[in-house]
Amino acid sequence: MITATRPSSHRFLRSARTVATVMLTVLLTIGTAACSTPASTPTPTSTPTPTSTNAAPYAVATQDDPEFDNTFRHEFADVDGVRMHYVTGGSGTPVVLIHGWPQTWYGWWPIMQALAEHHTVYAVDLPGLGDCTGSPTGYDKATLAQYVHTLIADRLKIRDAAVVGHDFGAAVASQYASQFPDDTARLGYFDLPLPGPTVDAATYRSLSWHIAFHSQRRVPEAVVGDEVREYLALFYPQVSFGGTAFGGTSDRSRSSTGP
Repeated sequence: MITATRPSSHRFLRSARTVATVMLTVLLTIGTAACSTPASTPTPTSTPTPTSTNAAPYAVATQDDPEFDNTFRHEFADVDGVRMHYVTGGSGTPVVLIHGWPQTWYGWWPIMQALAEHHTVYAVDLPGLGDCTGSPTGYDKATLAQYVHTLIADRLKIRDAAVVGHDFGAAVASQYASQFPDDTARLGYFDLPLPGPTVDAATYRSLSWHIAFHSQRRVPEAVVGDEVREYLALFYPQVSFGGTAFGGTSDRSRSSTGP
């Protein structure tokens, strides 16, 4: 489901490999003329450059990848007790990509290069996942949206971003647009039921087994224990379309659990 705060976009059907890219490109392209403010180019927190033989943990997934090195870079910014990690690159109107659970920015990688041809891309790691460190004041979608907004609008000075979310990231993106409409050019919402008057909290949690399971206090920790990578290797293919959508293959589990 896609909603927008500016003129609605057309839908195009393409091959399964490119449909996500096409949808995002259409979503972000229409209305560009109305967003005349160019993306800001702030000076982010300095990021050390890892060597190919001793890559920093955040750079393992992109180590020695020329497609990444030619366009993108890893950056960090301190936001209210959390050192937030994000990947940015490209040129054009800004688009913020928010991943699902339990994923990282890397879930967007298959389409980031195409988006970067016309947009400045900011693929963030949500607090508590990926290469963010520190503890946020809360893990609810409203609080996480505030963290993303502080990063994008306050630290990077971008107040005309198209914000796109997948899975749990869609809920965060929706909160971003709801709380900060003046700083949201467009909203993209993928792969998550849209809460509203007809879907209460109990019904919402029952729509998927893993939402109910992971909502239980201390139960996931007790069941999974230290076997996080093994758990995710089984979890991803079960909940990803075709077993592979948004990086759903089991070998991608290392992107969420470190090298």
